[in-house]
Amino acid sequence: MTTSSKTLLASILIALSTSTLPAQNIQKGTYGYLYCHMSDNGEFTAYALSRDGLHYHDLNGGKAIMDASQLAGIEGGQRDAYVCRKSDSGKGYLMVTTDMCVAKSHEWFNYGINLLKSDDLIHWTSTTFDFRKGNEIFCDPDSPDIIADWKKINRVWAPQIFWDPNYVWTNGERGGYFIYYSIWSTNEGDNYDRMVYSYADKSFTKLTKPRILFDWGYATIDADINYLESDGKYHMLIKKEGGHPGIFQTKADKLIGPWPEPDEKDFVSFEGKKKCEGSSAFQIVGEKGWRVAYIQYSDRPKHYRICQTDEFLKGFHDPVDIEGVTGPQHGSFMRLTKKEYQRLDKYFNGKVKQTK
Repeated sequence: MTTSSKTLLASILIALSTSTLPAQNIQKGTYGYLYCHMSDNGEFTAYALSRDGLHYHDLNGGKAIMDASQLAGIEGGQRDAYVCRKSDSGKGYLMVTTDMCVAKSHEWFNYGINLLKSDDLIHWTSTTFDFRKGNEIFCDPDSPDIIADWKKINRVWAPQIFWDPNYVWTNGERGGYFIYYSIWSTNEGDNYDRMVYSYADKSFTKLTKPRILFDWGYATIDADINYLESDGKYHMLIKKEGGHPGIFQTKADKLIGPWPEPDEKDFVSFEGKKKCEGSSAFQIVGEKGWRVAYIQYSDRPKHYRICQTDEFLKGFHDPVDIEGVTGPQHGSFMRLTKKEYQRLDKYFNGKVKQTK
């Protein structure tokens, strides 16, 4: 190989090693869909399966699919379950939940989150992060703090996961799980829930200190981020309490933003003044547009709806109630292969439904 050839090859290798790849969670399977959610009948995680993404049937009778008392190490309750595939290897699954049990505490406060992993979507292990412990739970204890006194944490809500192949750890290793969630404390000056992010390592047992994702000057919770191939941007659904409250959408060129305030005219408007939260966007195989699920919790009974949007996650329309789920609440959706679908159905319901 000539000197010029070696130089060219070296340049190509450097470019490849430093190139920016779109952050994205792996999408796999065309057979069915898993709805993984907090149950409205208790603070535990439940599953439901669907072939078309709209009509579901409960697994395990709508009861818990794992023991929250053992896997939620602070309060023994799991809320806001978010599930996805393990993206660094393509094998295995990850979940994050809010560690919280209002039934026990009788307060809408909590102190941490749970990071869970599984090889089969059935058996789970968990690492609990109690934010009141501050530096001792984070893998970068010398990093700056956004909370003056960690003991005054009173909310750590609705974490979700996004694989980021471009994140670089201090040891030079590339790739991490972008965990985004809302946080609030009783420290002076912390007046509302702010969206923050941390990074979890590939073992899903280590977490960096939170950093501010954005701060619009009022409370924001329940963020849901997706990368859209239609425009090559990251789109976030978010519940905002300031300005005009409701579920809105904003977009950014990078995961860490900047995230501008949403268009005040483009939101889930067909619920009127009824309160909505816990949005989760997913695509049905073969559709260009997106489906957006959310909980409308003003009515009794509550309504868990799935509406439609275009390929840019804009223009919310045509909401319908989810079908076949006992106690649907804040959760997430993941596509499944036939093998995964039937394994879950057989394990939790004792049989495989005879579907093509």
